[in-house]
Amino acid sequence: MRVLVKGAGVAGLTVAWQLYRHGFRVSVADQAGEVGAGASGFAGGMLAPWCERESAEEPVLTLGRLAADWWEAALPGHVKRRGTLVVAGGRDAGELDRFSRRTSGWEWLDEPAIVALEPDLAGRFRRALFFRQEAHLDPRQALSALAAGLEDARMRLTFGEPGEADVDYNWVIDCTGAAQIGRLPGLRGVRGEMLCLETSELSLSRPVRLLHPRHPIYIVPREKNRFMVGATMIESDDAGPVTARSLMELLNAAYAMHPAFGEARVTEIGAGVRPAYPDNLPRVTQEGSTLHVNGLYRHGFLLAPAMAGEVARRLLTEQGQPERRAS
Repeated sequence: MRVLVKGAGVAGLTVAWQLYRHGFRVSVADQAGEVGAGASGFAGGMLAPWCERESAEEPVLTLGRLAADWWEAALPGHVKRRGTLVVAGGRDAGELDRFSRRTSGWEWLDEPAIVALEPDLAGRFRRALFFRQEAHLDPRQALSALAAGLEDARMRLTFGEPGEADVDYNWVIDCTGAAQIGRLPGLRGVRGEMLCLETSELSLSRPVRLLHPRHPIYIVPREKNRFMVGATMIESDDAGPVTARSLMELLNAAYAMHPAFGEARVTEIGAGVRPAYPDNLPRVTQEGSTLHVNGLYRHGFLLAPAMAGEVARRLLTEQGQPERRAS
């Protein structure tokens, strides 16, 4: 059975990897010029189902709690299992209590315990929530590694070309995300903006979420003294440059997290449109011999493995084969 996966973002590459591990012959095609050229390249890469439950439905936790295991099995060494730290400024301390009531899997930390985890946050916060089971990865490194693994397995990947005719394949898996807005019923765009800062004056070992009633942010450490700061959530399918308002909000929030960010270098600013259904949950839908994997919203790296598993189950059922475990 030959399968064409359209789209080389997180949805497309996780689907392709899962199908490859189940023995399917997979081709991947993306009209963009490189891997992760869409919203996936601007993701935080947080595998944080317990934190995301604060503003998401139960399936995000149910489907996402095994995501770190999937990524570790697919890409050994890429997943950092260091948990998530959630903090709030003095005037917003009540936000921590609200966050705790809407989530699970946390433990309270006092100031000495915060400093033990993140010494550079000394004197910044009196208490925090620590989600010990959560993890994170670098999205661009992960996507590049998946693509390289598929190429090593002699799977066909094409970029910047129209691609082959769908009729050459038994199944087409459409993972083109925001490109399907206006075509798939109910799919809408949610704009997300981010920036990357570089400073040697601060070190963090894990994602830190700063709660704020209007502008909550997260800061995710990357290699070489870099930090990803995100992200806005704007009900819009505008993929244009970051607005001045959003840039100021992200920078102000980062500075509130730690003054060292005030002297940091801005190395990147980006915006992407994340596709979402009305319930903000992803789904697999079928149109003849095409399966659409879409609606990953802000949970791409967290929920893509579960969607890939659903695609594999459907194709194996069509093929009349029992599902065998795949990493």
